[in-house]
Amino acid sequence: MSDLEKLDAVVEAIRQQFEAKNAARDAAINQSRGLIQHCANAIRAVHRHDWELAQTRLTQARAAAEAIGAVVSAYPDLYHSGYTQDALKEYVEAWLIYALVRGESLPTPESLGVEPATYLNGLCEAASELRRQILDILRDGHSQEAERLLNAMDTIYGLLIGLDFHDTITGGLRRRVDALRAVLERTRGDVTSSLRQQALQAALADFERRLGLQGVQPNTALPVLDDEDADVV
Repeated sequence: MSDLEKLDAVVEAIRQQFEAKNAARDAAINQSRGLIQHCANAIRAVHRHDWELAQTRLTQARAAAEAIGAVVSAYPDLYHSGYTQDALKEYVEAWLIYALVRGESLPTPESLGVEPATYLNGLCEAASELRRQILDILRDGHSQEAERLLNAMDTIYGLLIGLDFHDTITGGLRRRVDALRAVLERTRGDVTSSLRQQALQAALADFERRLGLQGVQPNTALPVLDDEDADVV
């Protein structure tokens, strides 16, 4: 067999490898889309406090994440590609936001089966997502629950800001941490304003109680004009 004939066999073998890898890539992309959808639905259920639905969506998300891992297990470069890791980041975020809002133990990278950098980026996104939960709480008045979630945001930010490594190692974590800082400051301002408003309302209620005005409605009825007053008008 000549060298050219051997080369033809080599190229054919490579073509078959590429076809298999391309099929794995297409499957991973489809699985990633499904995973992102399951995660978005889970987070939406968490914000509505529909815990049963949230658990169902998280279970579906776990199955999708495991399917992605199985599809690309033979191709590390596909596993570490942007679309795969972005989907897994959403997966981490969904599980963490559920645990944070519920006050449960946080899942680890090992329990979720994700890379360390992916876990940290998902953690950062989950902390930012807590703002929505806090604002929903504040609409009904200031509470200790809002302060608990704010403290969780602050703690996560404090942990992540200390990871000063290149983006190639952290997967672009620095940019997300900077965004979290802005979200944290706005949320802290909202919680502080709510606390002050609550304190002011309590002070006014106490002042009214001392003056005996509590429950007294102001007299806003217009005076009844007699005939002489009507002539003057």
